Amino acid sequence: MKPLKSSILLISVILLTHVVGKANAFSHFSLQQIIRQDTTKNDTVKKTGKNNSSIDQKVEYKAEDSVKMSADKSIVYLYGNARVVYGDFELDAAYIKYDQKQNSIFARGIKDSKTGRYTGKPIFKSGAEGTAIADSIFYNSETTRAKVYGVFSEQEGGFFSGGQSKKQIDDELHVKNVMYSTCNLPHPHFGLMISKGVVTEKQIITGPVYMIIEDVPTFLGLPFAFFPKPNKRTSGVILPTPGEDATRGFFLQNGGYYLGLNDYWDAKLIGSIYTNGSYETSLLSNYTKRYKFNGNINLAYASFKDGLEGTDAFNNPTKNFSINWSHSQNANANPGTTFSASVRLVSTGRKGYYRNTAAGTTYDINTIATNSTSSSVSYAKAYSNGMNFSLAASSDQTLSTRAISLRLPEMTFNVPTFNPFSPKNVVGEQKWYQKITVGYSLQGTNRIDTFDSLLFQNDGLKRLRSGFSHSIPVNMSFTALKYLNFSLGGTYNEVWNFQNVSRRYTSYADNTYSFREDTTSSFKRAGSYSLSTSMSTKIYGRRDFNPAGKIQALRHVMTPNVSFSYSPDFTKAGAGPYKPAKDQNEQQIYVGGQPLKYSIFDGMAQPGSFGGPNASIGFGLDNTVELKVRNKNDTTGTGSKKIPIIQGLSFSGSYNFLATSYKLSTIGFSGRSQFTDKLGINYNGTLDPYSLEADSIPGSTRRIRQDRYFWQSGKFLPRLANFGFSFDYSLNPEALKRKNEANDKLGAAANKKGLTDIQSEQLAAISRDPNAFVDFNIPWNFSFSYSFQYSNDGNVNTVSNTLNFNGDVNLTPKWKVTFNSGYDFKNNGLTPMNLAIYRDLHCWDMSVNWVPYGAYKSYSVTIKVKASILQDLKLSKRQGFYNTYR
Repeated sequence: MKPLKSSILLISVILLTHVVGKANAFSHFSLQQIIRQDTTKNDTVKKTGKNNSSIDQKVEYKAEDSVKMSADKSIVYLYGNARVVYGDFELDAAYIKYDQKQNSIFARGIKDSKTGRYTGKPIFKSGAEGTAIADSIFYNSETTRAKVYGVFSEQEGGFFSGGQSKKQIDDELHVKNVMYSTCNLPHPHFGLMISKGVVTEKQIITGPVYMIIEDVPTFLGLPFAFFPKPNKRTSGVILPTPGEDATRGFFLQNGGYYLGLNDYWDAKLIGSIYTNGSYETSLLSNYTKRYKFNGNINLAYASFKDGLEGTDAFNNPTKNFSINWSHSQNANANPGTTFSASVRLVSTGRKGYYRNTAAGTTYDINTIATNSTSSSVSYAKAYSNGMNFSLAASSDQTLSTRAISLRLPEMTFNVPTFNPFSPKNVVGEQKWYQKITVGYSLQGTNRIDTFDSLLFQNDGLKRLRSGFSHSIPVNMSFTALKYLNFSLGGTYNEVWNFQNVSRRYTSYADNTYSFREDTTSSFKRAGSYSLSTSMSTKIYGRRDFNPAGKIQALRHVMTPNVSFSYSPDFTKAGAGPYKPAKDQNEQQIYVGGQPLKYSIFDGMAQPGSFGGPNASIGFGLDNTVELKVRNKNDTTGTGSKKIPIIQGLSFSGSYNFLATSYKLSTIGFSGRSQFTDKLGINYNGTLDPYSLEADSIPGSTRRIRQDRYFWQSGKFLPRLANFGFSFDYSLNPEALKRKNEANDKLGAAANKKGLTDIQSEQLAAISRDPNAFVDFNIPWNFSFSYSFQYSNDGNVNTVSNTLNFNGDVNLTPKWKVTFNSGYDFKNNGLTPMNLAIYRDLHCWDMSVNWVPYGAYKSYSVTIKVKASILQDLKLSKRQGFYNTYR
């Protein structure tokens, strides 16, 4: 193990000093770049001449100050905003000399006698190659050779400046002492100096290349280099990040190789290695076909050793895996047909993938705390007549219990509602029977509910449950008395199951029982139906106040609704899938004086809805209250605005006439109140109309819910069974607005570059990360969210609070501090906190991230170039205190 530790330490030191020498920055070098320039001149002199080259092209030149010629008129001298156009070659400068005999053009700037600044630099363009700025330029219009001094041009986020550049007849470009940097200043803070090199269409060959920081040459460089320059993806090495983990030792993290396979497909193989023998590896592949589809696949595997060498935890490393696949189809690729996939499968248990790998070494608290994952692969087809069909395979994982639910596959088919008795072209008002609508839906399911450790055993397929469900709704809607909206209808449901259960009960002398359940494969069906009718309307109330006052009017809108539904008792033996529970003596078992029954579809693919008798009235009331107030921002004094005081405050409940007890349901309510333009509260709760009485058992302090209404027990209000509310607020809403705008721009730019939906989503997630989005234009921000939940079952009151907060502040125009955390009311302490410090170094960024306490205590320091083209030009240090002893 010691040689491995020594090797990683040595490589870490080398990477920390040479990671800045990555040469991909030169892979797209070009002398000339597009720079928007206003070339409109005030013509004082304009002459047209003709050169002596074999190509008969006109040379147009002009100058704002003056134009002079030699005695034989073969040389033209242009002064002051001079311009020369020869074919597709355009040149602007303070001074231009045009020699018609030699077919040569020379241009330079001038030195201002007062300020000493060099102004009027040549700006030139040749064909479609774009525009560049230089200190001086010599150009031969016959051979198209050019020699440029002190060039300055921009290329894909990088800038070339200084030195000499010479363009040859064969379009080769020879450069000497040219600096490349992502700093956009004429005198950059840093750069890579190319001492000499040759640039062709497909490759770059250079001599010594070294880094210069603040005009100081460093020893970081290469003696020579050869770089391919293709106009497509290229393969290359991905340099790892060195660091240290408290329990796993020093590491080299996320190093590997990138494969640019073709224009439609690439792959990235990366891995991490630790000095205690732990390792991680992953394969990420992106694929896309324009206007057709795109997606990505990510496969990860990790083996971690914990504890001291020689212990069981060290000798038996924990194995973890992760499988992610995302696929989306362009909406225009095949109209009416879609295929999509979102697969996320990970290893489960106490040491699952997210927990054991610290969320793939991202240390993201939300991901580490994830306890469930979902996956789906679906195909859908919509027909021109409105019918649609879908086929899907999906799964749900519970990571802590290792439970998994698979649906392989799940099928749905829907027929939209139609009017069977109404002709296509209705003349006049519809007859009552023409308003009848009918629909149909079919759902088929193959389902397995088990644990991942049992899934691939020999009897795994025996846990498969298959079935179909059918639903036929019939409805008719009409308006009576102008304001009352009525709806009449009914629904027939039928389920088919290819498995069913049978139970054998055993009763005991103490009136308890047990049963054994067997699952058999046989086709069984059962049907149920229900009838319903409903009525709703709207009631408006308005109160006007002084039009000149602050509050001008109050408006209240109530939407009451009443419904009635009926369904017979499908729990009777022979009326549905229910069977009586009989013991070993074939005697009926009773519970609470009622005969015990069970459904043969319990736990099957389609259990159906087969309840007891129901003849219930449902009732509800929705309320909206608005204020009309004077608008302070209206300068005319007559403007007004509406403020929603209560939005959707609703109450609902039901009363079942056929229920043997507890006929009235609990009363639920929910709503939202907007106190200011920036603060709104959501709330919900449940009122229990039944009273509580002391338990009749001697010595018991429990209270039992009785079938007795609260007013019968002398109470004035029903019991509040549960209540909750939540809100969020930002003390500087401009920060949230600016951040959302930045996210939108980032997503739009990602789409323009042809990234996949999942990549765009990842970019948006990165932009929400303080490491990626730091807006120095916002001097400060503080935002928080709070939620409260209360429940009372009559004996135990439960209260839960959640408070999260985050913010940032500019210490100076270039320094920013950010933080995010929360408060744990149960343990009376702060939740894991993240602190970050940022320094804007113009063309560089410096960030320090610190998690000061908790299971994932860590810190990291990163100094990197802002431009993405030099994203590997960085110096990183991470110290992790992640451990498994918790």
